[in-house]
Amino acid sequence: MIFEEVRAGGCLSYLVGCPETCSAVLIDPELSQVDRYLALAARAGLRFHYIVDTHTHADHFSAAHELSRRLEVPSVMHRASLAPYVDVRVDDGETIIAGRLRLRVVHTPGHTDDSICLVLPDRVLTGDTLLRRGTGRTDLPTGDPEALYESLFGRLLHLDDALAVHPAHDYKGTPVSTLGQEKAENPRLQQRDRTAFVAQMRALSLEMPQHLTEALRTNRTGGKTVAQLLDEAASRISFMSMEEVRERVTTGDRSLVILDVRERDAYNAGHVPGARHLPRGQLELRVDKELPDPTARILTYCEFGKISTLAAATLRAMGYTRAVALDGGIKAWREAGHPLERTSAGG
Repeated sequence: MIFEEVRAGGCLSYLVGCPETCSAVLIDPELSQVDRYLALAARAGLRFHYIVDTHTHADHFSAAHELSRRLEVPSVMHRASLAPYVDVRVDDGETIIAGRLRLRVVHTPGHTDDSICLVLPDRVLTGDTLLRRGTGRTDLPTGDPEALYESLFGRLLHLDDALAVHPAHDYKGTPVSTLGQEKAENPRLQQRDRTAFVAQMRALSLEMPQHLTEALRTNRTGGKTVAQLLDEAASRISFMSMEEVRERVTTGDRSLVILDVRERDAYNAGHVPGARHLPRGQLELRVDKELPDPTARILTYCEFGKISTLAAATLRAMGYTRAVALDGGIKAWREAGHPLERTSAGG
């Protein structure tokens, strides 16, 4: 068996492969690591048969939907998952087969209601149900400390003590452990009384994950992250450097239409000399009136360079094929000491 761990910060994902049949399963992929997974599989001569998420992640963006779509490979989650893009919905006691690989599904709700663990002959992929020297939290949507107690003490910890534990997260670089070691040394597992364990979980005071709302939105629905939208927009346009724009402003080049897509107050407070104002929120509705010539060369800019990237991509999609975005935003323009114009509130 081929077993590769991929770490992205504290997030862990796993490539499990069968070298005899060149089959592989990818578990808990993280969106920023897509190219890495593909490279690992190519290097090992493997083809993915399934993409599995052990639960609905709240602290990172899952790559399951993206990889499933790109590779035309089924995505797998527990049947309780709300994600509409899931192709294969599994339940307790079922098995995922890829070549000679057999991954047995154990339903372990508690961290989330759709949490599963995957059992291999020598190891168990525990998602966020059991962490090394810890457990998954139960204070996020669909979390339940009572259910986690039952999943741990009634199910997972009844498996072979020799199984190596491979969780979906490890923020401290804890060495690989076994179920037996976790039983003996994991602080949260020492509270073996149900009431005491539940009280322990409810007393935890943990910071909320970054991007919690966005992660839940995208992982539950298969929608796109802001970063994905920006990457897609950036791939459809070109950019102009700050130095190039400054040179054109200095020489009074009128062939370039400079478009400030921020809100009115920000525009009035200081904008690139000669820039016209058309806020991003009104772009589609006003662009034909404001920019009647679709062959014009248009430069969009905003505060940090993100909204202007979306705006330039929108303009290109609408037929303004020479639309480009400023490489950066007016914040960097100000900090570089480049000239600004101000407009009175009534101007």
